[in-house]
Amino acid sequence: MQTRNKMFDDFSQLMTNAMGVAQGARDEAETAFKGMVDRFLADRDFVTREEFDAVRAMAQKAREENEALKARLDAMEKGA
Repeated sequence: MQTRNKMFDDFSQLMTNAMGVAQGARDEAETAFKGMVDRFLADRDFVTREEFDAVRAMAQKAREENEALKARLDAMEKGA
């Protein structure tokens, strides 16, 4: 009976080790794939989400400033 328990313990340890190796390989593959995607996007001059949001905020501010200036000009024209 002890031999059977030892065999199950050994098999369990082998499976645990195999899962650890598989997880390591998965992590390495994900890292490599992410690096490839990052290089692909960088080579094509795509912008990051942060860059896009910053430019969008600048454009929104410029529109608001233009509208305020237009309103001031309209008020000046009516007063003149």
